[in-house]
Amino acid sequence: MPLQKFIFKAGINKELTAYANEGGWFDSNLVRFRKGLPEKIGGWAKRSDNTFISRGRALHAWTSLSGTQFIGLGATKKYYVVEGTNYYDITPIRKTSTNSITFSATDGSTTITATDSSHGAVIGDFVTISGAVSLGGNITASVLNQEHEIVSVPTSDTYTFTASATANSSDTGNGGSGVDGEYQINIGLDVYVPSTGWGSSGWGEGTFGSSSALSFATQLRLYSHDNFGEDLVFNPRNGGVYYFDTSSGTSNRAVSLSDLSGANLPPTVALQVLVSDIDRHVICFGADPIVGSSRSGTIDPMLIAFSDQEDVTQWEPLPTNTAGSLRLSAGSSIIGALRARQETLVWTDTSLYSLSFVGQPFTFGVNLVNEGVGLVGPNAAVNTPKGIFWMDKKGFYSYTGQVQSLPCSVLNYVFNDINDTQSFQIFAFSNKAFDEVGWFYCSSGQTNIDRYVVYNYNENTWSIGQLSRNAWLDEGVFDKPIATHELSSNTSCIFNHEVGNDDDGSAMQNVFIESSDFDIGEGDMFQHISRVIPDVKFIGTGTLGSSGQQLDFVLKKRNFPGENLTTVSTSACFSNTTKLNTRLRGRQAVLRVQSNDDDTSVTGMSFRLGATRLDVKPDGKR
Repeated sequence: MPLQKFIFKAGINKELTAYANEGGWFDSNLVRFRKGLPEKIGGWAKRSDNTFISRGRALHAWTSLSGTQFIGLGATKKYYVVEGTNYYDITPIRKTSTNSITFSATDGSTTITATDSSHGAVIGDFVTISGAVSLGGNITASVLNQEHEIVSVPTSDTYTFTASATANSSDTGNGGSGVDGEYQINIGLDVYVPSTGWGSSGWGEGTFGSSSALSFATQLRLYSHDNFGEDLVFNPRNGGVYYFDTSSGTSNRAVSLSDLSGANLPPTVALQVLVSDIDRHVICFGADPIVGSSRSGTIDPMLIAFSDQEDVTQWEPLPTNTAGSLRLSAGSSIIGALRARQETLVWTDTSLYSLSFVGQPFTFGVNLVNEGVGLVGPNAAVNTPKGIFWMDKKGFYSYTGQVQSLPCSVLNYVFNDINDTQSFQIFAFSNKAFDEVGWFYCSSGQTNIDRYVVYNYNENTWSIGQLSRNAWLDEGVFDKPIATHELSSNTSCIFNHEVGNDDDGSAMQNVFIESSDFDIGEGDMFQHISRVIPDVKFIGTGTLGSSGQQLDFVLKKRNFPGENLTTVSTSACFSNTTKLNTRLRGRQAVLRVQSNDDDTSVTGMSFRLGATRLDVKPDGKR
């Protein structure tokens, strides 16, 4: 029998069995499909060596009137504005204590106990101390007068932090009578803990109004943000709504909407905030309603509140403005909202609404688009040139004026191996340069994001893989996608993606694509494979030839679909390789192409597969 050409069907298909999917690809990692052929995805590199505290959860880019490019970065412990390669902490202040804090130290310990009545802090919060004097020994004024992370909260009136010096027997003072403290807003959770309260889990876990519903610090920390002109408005989910004035400079912190000059009844808490594009209203989803002459301070999870047009401060509905509110009815809570073309899409736990500007006297009109399809997490929807794509609890959907279910060839693989308790960590992303949308999620048993699934909306193909990212922003203000990644506990960075072919300067590991089983004829005969003629386009800067860029071609076999695969041969393929010799005998065979992880010295390598040819001959029926 002559050489047989194998061009496997584009996309990963795990809905069928490996045998029923003959002629297709069955598994992959760090591989995409372009023009029907598989290739290694682009690499990534740190934007800079600078890092930030905790885990990044949201990214938003905008440009000031002077042309300065900014990134808004919401993290579990802080909110930053990134200018150039520098991170500026603009986390809002929750409480200021004046002349009320005292300290105590223990000889031989770095732990300092602070006393401040009803401080409201939780473990991990940050407080900036000023006005303190020396305790008498090693704990000097300079040791005390700085920002500290709170490490324990023994009582509602005390907390501890770790000093940069060890106390001695002379540290018997209390810091003086003029100690002030600025407490930043409570941090949130990195990982959702079931039963900590409404709003932090997936659909229906807990009930609105339960005793822990307003415990801001027991929610998974998620952010929404948008620019209002050159300024920034943002909201930690289930918390306050804050405003950062770009013209005031990055040395100043964001402030609550209620602290702005002329503020009139802005929401004090919300689930999400965004700015409507055409009419320039600031909109809060899941806001607290106006009761009498003030806001209630309690979230109504189905209430949408909006400011006066072009005015972030005016929220009281008056005959002279366009401020107001409306309430949705289908569902129990707003999960997320996304600005689309001439409308804003709003998902509840069970439905999808379209919110459109209609002008006075109603300002906005709302239409129920679909009932029965919700959103799996607040950040699980994304806008693309081909419409809106999102993920709910059971599948993937698109919207281009009407809701359509996306046929998915890896549907059961994803949803059977997803940690439902961490559904609010799921976030959607787009990569317009490659016509891709995707979702990062926690696999079963994992509490940190470790997997992704990608859909190519022009070629209708799916791919899967393992990668840890916590937030993503597609090209736009910046010419490459960027993403946040946790380097170690409490330390993260921003990566530029689609940069080169490496993992931040090191060879990318565990890159592979594996076919489904294939056989001869109807599978009633054994086959013998003696040669592989590879068709690979090596790309990048790695040295070509037999000492440079390398892929491994792996052949596996089995005789029955129920058997485990046995690896028969692993052959190194270089740019000048013409053939690979092997000896395989079996009813079914599998081809796997993978990176050579034993040689990490060759960086800069990428590849694109073409039509692999195999020398296959019948080898009898027994």
